[in-house]
Amino acid sequence: MRNEAKTTANFPTALLDAVPQSSFRARPSVWAALIGTSTAVCALAIMIGTHKFHVGPAAIVLMPILWTVLTGGFLGVQKWKPIGGRARAVSTHLMDVSIVFFLAGLGTQIGPSLTKFTNIGPAILLQEVGHVVGTVVLALPVAVALGLGRTAIGATWSIDRESYLAFAIQRFGVRSPEYRGVFGVWVLGSVFGAVFISLLAGLLGGMGVLDPRALALGLGLGSASMMLGGVGALSILFPESAGEIMALSALSNLVTNIVGFYAGVFVALPMCQKLYAMWSRVWGRDDLGRRVRRSRLAVATPDRIPGLDSVDVTGVEQDPTVVRTPWTWLTAFAATGAAGLLLNALGTGSARPLDAVGVLILLTLTAVALVLAKLVPAVPSSIWVLALATLASATFLPIGPFIASATQNINVLFAGLPMIALIGMSLGRDVKALRSLSWKIVIVALITFTASFVAAAGIAQVALNF
Repeated sequence: MRNEAKTTANFPTALLDAVPQSSFRARPSVWAALIGTSTAVCALAIMIGTHKFHVGPAAIVLMPILWTVLTGGFLGVQKWKPIGGRARAVSTHLMDVSIVFFLAGLGTQIGPSLTKFTNIGPAILLQEVGHVVGTVVLALPVAVALGLGRTAIGATWSIDRESYLAFAIQRFGVRSPEYRGVFGVWVLGSVFGAVFISLLAGLLGGMGVLDPRALALGLGLGSASMMLGGVGALSILFPESAGEIMALSALSNLVTNIVGFYAGVFVALPMCQKLYAMWSRVWGRDDLGRRVRRSRLAVATPDRIPGLDSVDVTGVEQDPTVVRTPWTWLTAFAATGAAGLLLNALGTGSARPLDAVGVLILLTLTAVALVLAKLVPAVPSSIWVLALATLASATFLPIGPFIASATQNINVLFAGLPMIALIGMSLGRDVKALRSLSWKIVIVALITFTASFVAAAGIAQVALNF
């Protein structure tokens, strides 16, 4: 105990976990295997490259994100040498750093461009209305018509990311149909969201109907991985606007993370509940999703809903927790920075000594954001790091131009790939839950993602041209 106290004395205690009974200390070989494998998966994906082909007026873009998800997912579910719970726990620790590192890179894309966005402020704010319209107004009636019952409320009041999942547990309880809807969409979005949004963004961008800026604003879905997928596709279709697309999508995502949750809780959810009652009468469905005469609409018990009866809401396998010490944090930061430098050089075909300085800046912003998120739990690290990186790189601050120049050659689409690889490699944890999902919730989830993105982009298009 004395030695451990000496080791942690000078380390930010906010980043150190209390040690639960299910925790363990991972061997260095586990860290090395995960870091090496995830980096190799990303390098392979970059070498496979980007392939674009047209289907009529639309374009389908197959890019490194897709190859990363497929390869990582294969490794996550294969049985020859399975990735166990302890390895996935280490993967989660690495993801906690790599996600924030990726967002820090996006933030440095926003800062230098802030002055350019003053004329599209209303479009950034109005896209949040599009998310509500897309999920509640467009996806809900389909979910009710398919017979999901009250599960439709949880599946369509938002795109159901982590904050909404936590809220649903507290608001409805894990045995409720509303929570089962949130759970189903959350699992599907976590596993397939980035790939689906990348393909959808490529299709819409290739059709040339919507302004690339409107599509970028629509990508502010509140999910870093989905945004990364969409940004990658749009950046390939519109290379001359790649920087602006990255900045706008990151800024839009920041707005969604700040106000979107509260809009969902206080606006979208009450609206969804009221519209659910109306659509139940229109389609003649009761709370169990059964067809009944409109005069005999029944109320369901919260633990039986067709289509999700078989869903085990604890179907995501519970992994142990890796003890987080100064050594584990330094390892995670060093691995994230080294992989970011390597993959950026491989993807861009160039490397500068200043890039190493840029990566160190991004890692510093990441560390500060993680500490602040622990000290102020009400504000997640994603918001902290985007705000800090945006301000640090803003041209109106003395240090802004230097930070912008140090990070401008770091392509976050390559530096952020390890996050996607680690998500795929952790897929084994979610296999049981995925197998238990009904085809109905799969359809509703895809409609929810599509409607939210398209509606937000459409409203942004109107606002940009107003």
